[in-house]
Amino acid sequence: MKLAGRREDPRLLKGEGRFTADWNLPGQLYAHFLRSDHAHDEILSLKKPDGAIVFTAEDVAELKPPPPLVRYPGRGGAPLKVPYRSVLARGRVRFVGQEVALVLAESPQAAQDAAEEIQIEYRDLEAVIDAGAALGAGAPLLHEDIPGNLCFDYEYGDDAKAEAALASAAHVTRLTLESTRVSGVPMEPKACVVAYESASGTFDIYSPSQGKPMLVPSLAAIVGVPVEKIRQHALDVGGGFGIRSDPYGEYCALMVAARKLGRPVKWTGSRFESMVSDYHGRGARLSGELGLDRDGGFVALRVRWVVNAGAYLSQPGPLINTLNPSTHAINAYRIPALYGRHRLALTNTTPTTAYRGAGRPNVSYLVERLVDEAARETGLDRIELRRRNLIPKDAFPYKTPVGSTYDSGDPPGELALALDKSGWEGFEQRRAEAKKRGKLRGIGLAMFIEPSGGGASPKEEAAIKFGASGDATLHVLSGPSGQGHETMLPQIVAEVLGISSEHILLRASDPAGPAMAGGGTVGSRSMMSHGGALFATAKTVVEKGRELAAKDLEVAPADVEFRDGAYTVKGTDLRVAFREIAKRHGAALDTQDSIPTPVAFPGGAHVAEVEIDPDTGEIEVVRYVAVDDCGRILNHQLVDGQLHGGIVQGLGQAFAEQVVYDANGQLLTGSFMDYAMPRAGILTRVELFDHSVPSPSNPLGVKGAGEAGTTGAIPAVANAVIDALRPLGIHHLDFPYSPARIWQAITARQT
Repeated sequence: MKLAGRREDPRLLKGEGRFTADWNLPGQLYAHFLRSDHAHDEILSLKKPDGAIVFTAEDVAELKPPPPLVRYPGRGGAPLKVPYRSVLARGRVRFVGQEVALVLAESPQAAQDAAEEIQIEYRDLEAVIDAGAALGAGAPLLHEDIPGNLCFDYEYGDDAKAEAALASAAHVTRLTLESTRVSGVPMEPKACVVAYESASGTFDIYSPSQGKPMLVPSLAAIVGVPVEKIRQHALDVGGGFGIRSDPYGEYCALMVAARKLGRPVKWTGSRFESMVSDYHGRGARLSGELGLDRDGGFVALRVRWVVNAGAYLSQPGPLINTLNPSTHAINAYRIPALYGRHRLALTNTTPTTAYRGAGRPNVSYLVERLVDEAARETGLDRIELRRRNLIPKDAFPYKTPVGSTYDSGDPPGELALALDKSGWEGFEQRRAEAKKRGKLRGIGLAMFIEPSGGGASPKEEAAIKFGASGDATLHVLSGPSGQGHETMLPQIVAEVLGISSEHILLRASDPAGPAMAGGGTVGSRSMMSHGGALFATAKTVVEKGRELAAKDLEVAPADVEFRDGAYTVKGTDLRVAFREIAKRHGAALDTQDSIPTPVAFPGGAHVAEVEIDPDTGEIEVVRYVAVDDCGRILNHQLVDGQLHGGIVQGLGQAFAEQVVYDANGQLLTGSFMDYAMPRAGILTRVELFDHSVPSPSNPLGVKGAGEAGTTGAIPAVANAVIDALRPLGIHHLDFPYSPARIWQAITARQT
């Protein structure tokens, strides 16, 4: 496809975007949430200030729990145990930041002042912060109906087969890693505006979103109204990353307030509120055992996760920590025996949810660190060990031990290209040169295969509508938050119809659009699903246009050909442009069509090269090379942007980001003074290369690209840093690799 600039950019760069805080409705009240500053306490009393509009748990009692996404059984057939959560705390608070009361006033300042006058008497309860401790005997119980704080115990694979293979293996490498809890930190803090129309019983909700299917059905179930009674608006969204897919309690409380008060209500959260109440990401202890035969062949993998789910469950959290990782637990390797057990623990912390990668980076991090450690322990070269075990190209489609099928790929080809482009063979010279300068240099490689696409609906629908001008309007259920959908999706349709994309407008998750089945923008699915559905729908439009052109040209449809945006009659010079047909017939071309919801498995080989100053612990990523199989590339500019962003977020987790609680459950990283974010200088030299194998799962042949950078970066950087530290005898270190942590590790080995 022809490279196109991003259509969104001029509007956004000129400050003409419209984010949630930019919406204002006549007669609106302003909201402020009073939040718990206690991690685990009983609420003994709550006194409202005179004259203030204050909602507490009793005022929102009609709200129902959100429906869980996980409906499959866990170990022994046990179901997921979902703790009840009132959107405003009822009787007890269970994490710092939990919403206790909603205050409304004529101005934001007045609402905040009234909230500060609310008097609450608490009784202290013991808090538990660590997931492992929460599962231990005698741990404080968060919810009486969930014994031992274990809300889900999930297993996959064959335990007996893996046990036997590990028992007979020539060598077994064992490793435990901490995948640190992080905050999603989208540029746009959480916010919401709600209006209620009593005559029709309809809500208009303005909020950040990753697509209408992610929020509207859940909000409808919680509030108890049909889905068609909720119109969700999200013109511009300042970052999603998975955390904008949840039906947050604040939205539900505001819906009740708007309905009861008969006035629109607006709430704009602060950065602290987003960091303390936006659902967090990662937060898991990962353990693995990798068995090898005498020739270095992988014979078995056994993994165990202990996941910190927080005080309550987000909707995606249980899914992305169980089923998702099981589908690619073997990563890019032939491993015949596999067993995994993932336990989800409730703690007095903010709930965790999908965050860029949604469980996949944990898989690649654990497996790739195991492979590097196995190489060290056995004396095998780490590249040769991978070569012996990678899934060959001719083995695709490849069925994993749990029954998932990798659709297409070429891991050995990705590895060869990454080694070549990174100058792997010349690394020891670069290490020696760095040593002369007093620096420690390391290089790390990570292979990965990850799932992309899928969703709850078996099909993805799209609609194309035409106006009197002949211009087309596209309707899909995506929820763009910077990916470039306004550019790419019209480009796909323009290529099929043979017209300029300037005559095509995208209406993503339009509340006034047609009813459609499908999913939002999660799981790196948009181009596969929304793009694929639009491609198929545009093909159907072409066929409708053929019928109309045949009538206009007074010939049989079989005699009409379509090429380069025009219909021609075979063997003649008769022709009519598609644009002309669209202008003449308009709505007669309107089409809604679908494709089966696709799933594909992108992959890659990433190489990071780092240099460490042992005197300060500072790390510099001197070079980063990424080879990716994202399937067919439609727009390099947009794919490269997704990869760059994903890589930087992976480096952020590895080097800086960490949500920290103290022993009493107080959040210590609630602002940018305490929560370190990656800056532009974290990655100065990055080189991206394609090694694409088209996916047979969708009409475009594309695979997901939005999370590949993160899935590859985390293990690549981890292996590079450990490689730099190995000469000092340091073979393990948990994230974040901050200068202080690196310096302490080095100093400890020198004393």
